[in-house]
Amino acid sequence: MWVSEQAVAVDKAVPPEQSLISLAELRRRLNDPALTIVDVRPLPAYNGWRQSGAARGGHIPGAVAFPSAWLDSVDALEVEQLLRSKGIVSSREVVLYGDRAEDLAAVQARLAELGHTGVRNYEQGWAEWASDETLPVERLRHYDKLVHPEWLRHLIAGERPEAAPAGRSLLFHVNFGVPEEYEENHLPGALYLDTNRLENPADWNHRSPQELEAALRSLGISHETTVILYGRDTEGHANEKWPGRRAGQIAATRAALILRYAGVEDVRLLDGGYDAWVQAGNALETTRREPSPIRSFGMQIPQRPQLIVDIDEAKQIIADPAGAALVSVRAWNEHIGKTSGYNYIGPSGRIAGDIWGNCGTDAYHMQHYRNVDNTMRAYPEHAANWEQVGITADKWVAFYCGTGWRASETWFYAYLMGWQRIAVYDGGWYEWSQDPINNPIETGQPESKLVA
Repeated sequence: MWVSEQAVAVDKAVPPEQSLISLAELRRRLNDPALTIVDVRPLPAYNGWRQSGAARGGHIPGAVAFPSAWLDSVDALEVEQLLRSKGIVSSREVVLYGDRAEDLAAVQARLAELGHTGVRNYEQGWAEWASDETLPVERLRHYDKLVHPEWLRHLIAGERPEAAPAGRSLLFHVNFGVPEEYEENHLPGALYLDTNRLENPADWNHRSPQELEAALRSLGISHETTVILYGRDTEGHANEKWPGRRAGQIAATRAALILRYAGVEDVRLLDGGYDAWVQAGNALETTRREPSPIRSFGMQIPQRPQLIVDIDEAKQIIADPAGAALVSVRAWNEHIGKTSGYNYIGPSGRIAGDIWGNCGTDAYHMQHYRNVDNTMRAYPEHAANWEQVGITADKWVAFYCGTGWRASETWFYAYLMGWQRIAVYDGGWYEWSQDPINNPIETGQPESKLVA
């Protein structure tokens, strides 16, 4: 849990005249440990997108995100668990803010049903706070690289939304070898990107610079192209029709890593992917679209070789726990050696000296890093979880999993947060486990584990 739930005594019976909080009091109490500030707006606004005509995007420093829409999409028990995980508990004073009165009313009503009596509203909300340039604002460093359905809908319609691409842009439906999924339906104007074009099926590592250049040129991607990626995660069972669908968003972030490694400057991800697009009521199409190849990528590949480390560099990272961290983005049963997590990897265990970064239930799920609606979990929660186990922005951090997919998703989130020295150990457990004599392996319960 990323927020402490220590009981802080407050007067639970808030008089009616105190049910609102003024700008002056809220500003004065920003660092008050007895106060939990809750942003009830949609996550894109919390991350940094300007919505509802606000002067600035982002959120009040220290605020936790609890979009009011979750009240309609999450069952009652999950709502209570989410509230507790964010420090929204009856033993603390709570201040709600947003940009719509109905959102405040909905969250306040639910909290009242759960016995919260110390809840106050910042009635003037984000519009007032954002309009005062003297007031501090926090936001996701590269929020514009995590786009949302409304933004994409405007872009597809030929409009110029906030942070619009400077030049040519391409939208890709990404998965692993399942063109039938794309052909069934996809977002309007989307092309199909098979991750096999970017990875070598022999070891699932990135392809050679020459192979990548050929693939990117055939897809119409140059270093100046804005590339927008999304995947489909609607179904999650091993016996489903197209197994590649299970890890659609992970596939999209895997592509994002390799595109950035190659040299594409502007790579973006649709938060929540196909599912978020459909749930927002947007249209789909069945038109099969073919890319227009180009003659040159425009730069030598790779432009960012530091984004992918090899086994020797992974060992350097392990040897420097004070200044570096090799982070295992794997399920707990993989980490303790109960299972390898893959049908093509025999050995089970973990790289000796790594740090468990969690992922979710298995190799195809990232619940630990996503919200209940499959969007990226609020970024301060990632930073706080990582910090608990010594994963911090000042270190050289490399993420690994089985063959780089889940590690790519965590890399992308660290990139969004503005972390500078981050990478993926591409070979991962697949490569490391093949030589246990020279590559130390551990199994069983480690001394500590990352909490949820």
